[in-house]
Amino acid sequence: MANNVGLEFAAKTDTGLVRAQNEDAIALSPDYGFAVLADGMGGYNAGEVASGIAIATVRQSMEEGLDELQGHQGGLLTNRPKQIQQLMIDSIRRANAAIFDAAKAEPACQGMGTTVVAALFHHDRLMLAHVGDSRAYRFRPGELLQLTRDHSLLQEQIDAGLISPEWARFSQNKNLVTRAVGVGPEVEVEIHEHLVEAGDVYLLCSDGLSDMLLPEEIEDLLANQQTSLEQVCDALVQRANANGGHDNISAILIRVRSTVAEPDSLLGRILGWIK
Repeated sequence: MANNVGLEFAAKTDTGLVRAQNEDAIALSPDYGFAVLADGMGGYNAGEVASGIAIATVRQSMEEGLDELQGHQGGLLTNRPKQIQQLMIDSIRRANAAIFDAAKAEPACQGMGTTVVAALFHHDRLMLAHVGDSRAYRFRPGELLQLTRDHSLLQEQIDAGLISPEWARFSQNKNLVTRAVGVGPEVEVEIHEHLVEAGDVYLLCSDGLSDMLLPEEIEDLLANQQTSLEQVCDALVQRANANGGHDNISAILIRVRSTVAEPDSLLGRILGWIK
């Protein structure tokens, strides 16, 4: 299945300067307009296991589900937001069950879990689902906007007025998540739809990046349109390491080149026939 918007992808994951291993995991599916990022947690190697299960399960479930939806709808997925939304939720819930079952079967993995943030682009829409404190941002020339709200104790303290956003980056509680995939038999997935515009750049990242960079630094790097998306991705990770690299660092960048159907997509061919 080809996605129906012109997208450019880049991704990078790095162990950072402090951690012994990388428990982040990322997966891209450009043909489906899909990307997913996970930041694992748990005992020895368990976080790596959890994040790996998450991205493999979510990616496979999404690709199979999108193929099925495409077949049922004659190749067109427009005006099907509820079905796509439910597919994303079900895919993350399937990952939750897989991780939870694996933890029960392997004592060394008990209590493991992971954050997840997943993005699906279709035509002029973005469907964004997340659990935990891995984030999604949108850079639209002149403005960086955080699209996700952390599921964390720190975010609850900010919402309650107990700490200001300015001081939040110095908190000792910023890595305590209130939702995670795989730690229980059920998981609550937050999902929202956003309109996209040509020229938008979207960033999915683990907290190893967002904790190390101020929003102004992220915006400054994303604003550099003279470099390739791969170079911008590298620059984000390098800056996070330069600022301390206290955690694993992962970033996925997606640039929207066009919201018009690509010529090689089914919709693009139909529009060409009409013309």
